[in-house]
Amino acid sequence: MFGEHELKTQFIRIADKKIHLLEEKGGIIRYRRENVEKLIKNSGEKLKVLPSPALGYGVRLLMVKFKEPVVIPPQDSITGFVEAPVEIDVKVGDLTIDHFIVGKEKYALYGTLEAGVICRYHVSSFYTEEPESIGVAKLIVSNPSPEWKSLERVVIPIRGTSMYYESTKAYYPLLVVTIKNHNPEVNNTGKAPKEGLNAVGEGLSLPNFLMRW
Repeated sequence: MFGEHELKTQFIRIADKKIHLLEEKGGIIRYRRENVEKLIKNSGEKLKVLPSPALGYGVRLLMVKFKEPVVIPPQDSITGFVEAPVEIDVKVGDLTIDHFIVGKEKYALYGTLEAGVICRYHVSSFYTEEPESIGVAKLIVSNPSPEWKSLERVVIPIRGTSMYYESTKAYYPLLVVTIKNHNPEVNNTGKAPKEGLNAVGEGLSLPNFLMRW
């Protein structure tokens, strides 16, 4: 699924979507996906199917609401995973020839009606082991305070983020959530959540995000 594919007649399935490549005369490859169709002159380059952050209509934040709130003791931490939506970038060389969303696309208002912003929205359990979904984010939730803390959701800065992947799964960078007072602070580290993954982007940390609401 993710990675490089030969420009030859074949089907490439990505979650609920399917790409059809068809060889034609003169070294031409016909690319089809639903109502998208492109003609590619085959020069020996490979088709790259890569994960992309779930920016949708141009949002900068992803809100993941936990099905069950996570409760952390004082001066302790917990590590886990959430399912997270991703998008797909299809490239030849450095040129994006197709970009699409897999799964359901949902949005929510983060903040107040007067000052809030629209963000991508997803509901997920907090898993202690990596789930099987196509998109995954690994979180380290830390509570350095002397009080018990509860976390019901995480709001992640995703615009400009790097992504990571293996053949059948996409990963957001490692996320570190520090619960300071009543305002959790989210650090998109830019680092791979585990070893052996392929990178899309430079792997740079994004500015920390303070969850005010």
